[in-house]
Amino acid sequence: MTVESFPLINATLNAASAVFLLIAYALIKARRYAAHATMMMAAVVTSTAFLACYLTYHWLRVRQGITVTRFPASGLRPLYLTILLSHTFLAVVILPLVALTLFRAFRREWFRHRRISVWTFPLWLYVSVTGVVIYWMLYHVAPGLRH
Repeated sequence: MTVESFPLINATLNAASAVFLLIAYALIKARRYAAHATMMMAAVVTSTAFLACYLTYHWLRVRQGITVTRFPASGLRPLYLTILLSHTFLAVVILPLVALTLFRAFRREWFRHRRISVWTFPLWLYVSVTGVVIYWMLYHVAPGLRH
C-alpha cells in the first residue's frame, strides 16, 4: 500500500459509515434494537478506522515532505471550501457527541441516549457523506480543472 492509496480508502470508509448509519436509522424506526446496535457498532468501527487511516495518511505525507493537495482556482472552489470548512468543523464536534451517545446507550439510559442521538445522527451522517464528496471533488473533479 502506498500513500496515494489512502484517499480512496478514507472515502470508502466514510461511505461505509454513512451506509451503516442509514441502515441503523431504518432499523431503530422498525424497533429492531439488536440489529440497530450492530449497525451502529459497524459505523463506529468504520469511522474509527477512517480516523486512524486519515491521521496515518497525513503523518506519512508530512514525513515524505508532500504538500497539501489544494483545490484549483475555479468557479467550484468556493463550494469546495464551504463543504470542506463545514465538514472539518463538524468532524471535530462529532467525536464527543458520538462518544456521549454511545456512553448513554452502553449505560442503557435510553431517554438520554435518544435526546442526544437526534443531534448526533444527522451530524455524523453529514460528516461521512461530505467526506466522500470532498474526496470526489479533490481527486476526480479538480484534476480536470487544472488543464
